[in-house]
Amino acid sequence: MTPSLQRLIGGFLRVTRLAWFPVRVRHGLAQGAWWTLYPFSAYWRGHVEREMQDAIAGLGDFTGKVVWDAGAHYGIYSIGLALRTGPTGQVVAFEPNPLSFARLCHHARRNRLPWLKALPYAVSDEVGVAELITYGTAESTTTHLAFENETLTDAWQPFAVPKVRPDDLVKTGEIRPPWFVKIDVEGHGHHALAGMQRTLREHRPRLVIAYHSPEEVAGCAAILDPLGYHRTRIETNSGSPDPVIGHDFLYLPP
Repeated sequence: MTPSLQRLIGGFLRVTRLAWFPVRVRHGLAQGAWWTLYPFSAYWRGHVEREMQDAIAGLGDFTGKVVWDAGAHYGIYSIGLALRTGPTGQVVAFEPNPLSFARLCHHARRNRLPWLKALPYAVSDEVGVAELITYGTAESTTTHLAFENETLTDAWQPFAVPKVRPDDLVKTGEIRPPWFVKIDVEGHGHHALAGMQRTLREHRPRLVIAYHSPEEVAGCAAILDPLGYHRTRIETNSGSPDPVIGHDFLYLPP
């Protein structure tokens, strides 16, 4: 299919609301869950990050467990894990992009998962407001908070989103401490970890982290290495020549 035909079909789906047509997820953690037709049809077709989904599934029985999903996007991991934790567990899905958050909430309602708690925040090491960079469209999967030393341009069209520290939410009882945490926040992972250091020390959850920058790698190592976490790369076809950046890693506590 040519790019022009893809754009034509995409425009038609948006105008007609067929993008929200319900379909079933074919493979992966969320297999059997209700999804929406478009965009990012690879989610429901089961073609997204199959190796990472397999690695998470291999951690064991999630029944009754608490999961945090930082950078949930449309919720393919959040939905799949909520199906596995069941109502005695809890899944906390953090997604600051308002378009992605709306779709995430729709998927949670459609699958009748009241124990999935969707929060419209960026996970960070401080409370406040940050600029979410969009590259001109909020539909992208790579919207992110600015990297260290990243120069903003008018073409990137950033907009303000709230930031939160997960440790604060645990302290107030708004969310429960996790057994597993997925972090895929486009270069902000070290700040996300810094915002949950108390939780890491006291509860030692299992982690999956996707790396996007050298600063993110170094910052995460500075937090996790003293806690004795063991790191294993999840072998995927990411195409990144770097041995760390562009890859996903599983972290297990000692």
